[in-house]
Amino acid sequence: MTIEKRENGDTTTIAVEGRLNTTTANEFGNEVKNLIGSVQNLVFDFDKVEYISSTGLRVLLFAQKEMNKRGSMKIINVSEEVYDVMKDVGFTGISEIYMKE
Repeated sequence: MTIEKRENGDTTTIAVEGRLNTTTANEFGNEVKNLIGSVQNLVFDFDKVEYISSTGLRVLLFAQKEMNKRGSMKIINVSEEVYDVMKDVGFTGISEIYMKE
């Protein structure tokens, strides 16, 4: 898994590539925790995310709860497979999620 952070004004985008699973969720979670305090608008770009497990979803849930206090969060470019996982566990009702076009 690779993580790339981009900033544009008051928006920070975290582009993730690979699989968000039990092996990679700690690294992903640490990255999110390190920057979330200074972010007003957070965007996760999942264009290259192949898979997400419950541990990856847990990190996103943490981020959403924190961003509800200070700004906004959305997840963009989500594949159909990853979207289906999010939908099955009710995550689509919690976050703003946009599928790939």
